Amino acid sequence: MHVHVNAAMSADGKLASRTRAQLRISGPQDFERVDHVRAQNDGVMVGVGTVLADDPSLTLDDEERIGKRESTGQRPHPARVVADSKARTPTDARILDDTATTYVCVSEAAPDDRIAALEDAGAEVVVAGEERVDLAGALAELESRGIERLMVEGGGELIYSLFAAGLVDQLTVYVGAMVVGGRDAPTLADGEGFTADFPELELTGVERVDDGVLLRWRVA
Repeated sequence: MHVHVNAAMSADGKLASRTRAQLRISGPQDFERVDHVRAQNDGVMVGVGTVLADDPSLTLDDEERIGKRESTGQRPHPARVVADSKARTPTDARILDDTATTYVCVSEAAPDDRIAALEDAGAEVVVAGEERVDLAGALAELESRGIERLMVEGGGELIYSLFAAGLVDQLTVYVGAMVVGGRDAPTLADGEGFTADFPELELTGVERVDDGVLLRWRVA
């Protein structure tokens, strides 16, 4: 599976404010780019924290892109994937509508009643890992179900965990023209953090987009 992490952050590396409130970091050009990247992937993944904070739909906006996917035998929208160890995704979340297939990846520690509720709401539940989602195992299962290209949109805990597991192939970051600050504000890669064996990146592109800059890296 090819894993492409895509994110927008402030000039000081924050994904949101310290209150975890969603920020409009990107402009219209970058929103258009993100929709284009989504359309090229089989699945779009976020962590449960992003679902709880932002309630995203993770679907395509452009009708032409939707039509092009259908004309090539694909589903109109990429599948939606949530990493959710304890099955905390609300059953009324927008990602559980019937617009696209939604996979919720949980651990064995997830309560049975929550798993049942998610399945009743239309989710396809993937169990991998004991206390936390085993991302390598979950992604292998998703690949067996036809997801060969996966776009990851956050948040910082999920992105860090994917890097820690050696699962990221490509990183694209839009850096917006704003400063957020706050020691408790989420960053691109949160989690425990690395103290050695830092993931190495190879810069493959730099581009002016809106009032910010788009950076493209390949994971070495």
